[in-house]
Amino acid sequence: MINIKVLGPGCANCKRVEAAARKVVTELQLEAEIEKVTDMAEIMKWPILSTPGLVINGQVVASGRIPTEAEIAAWLKQAA
Repeated sequence: MINIKVLGPGCANCKRVEAAARKVVTELQLEAEIEKVTDMAEIMKWPILSTPGLVINGQVVASGRIPTEAEIAAWLKQAA
């Protein structure tokens, strides 16, 4: 199972990243756990300078921007 974390306080961009990740997981029919991390103390443990952040299986793949669905799909295929 793939572990996905969306790091951010719950802003509009954070919600877009989460929605895109959920859509790609559904389209690719992957088993994945998607976790929203909104606690700033927890977010600060990750090496990101700005939110939203996207972590797949413990590796930060994007931060400070909204990755495209194609990028997310490529990362998830690599992680699967």
